[in-house]
Amino acid sequence: MSDVRHVLVLPDRDAAQEAAEALRERFGTEEEPRLVRDALAGEDDAEDAQWLLVLEDADGRLDAAALDAFAGEWDGWREEP
Repeated sequence: MSDVRHVLVLPDRDAAQEAAEALRERFGTEEEPRLVRDALAGEDDAEDAQWLLVLEDADGRLDAAALDAFAGEWDGWREEP
């Protein structure tokens, strides 16, 4: 089975940090997700950035729809690969 990576896009750092903490409780993930700042194209203001939570899912056990709904709780979404 190939490695699966899920990317959750969140509106700000606080939301990303809260979601990262909640992921472990909700989905039982063992690996800590990576937080990545994603500056919006053409934006110079540091406030205009999205934050990405990158989850490795080598076993393919995380449900894409459930992750999308989870990200929606923080006004975010799951990127399609």
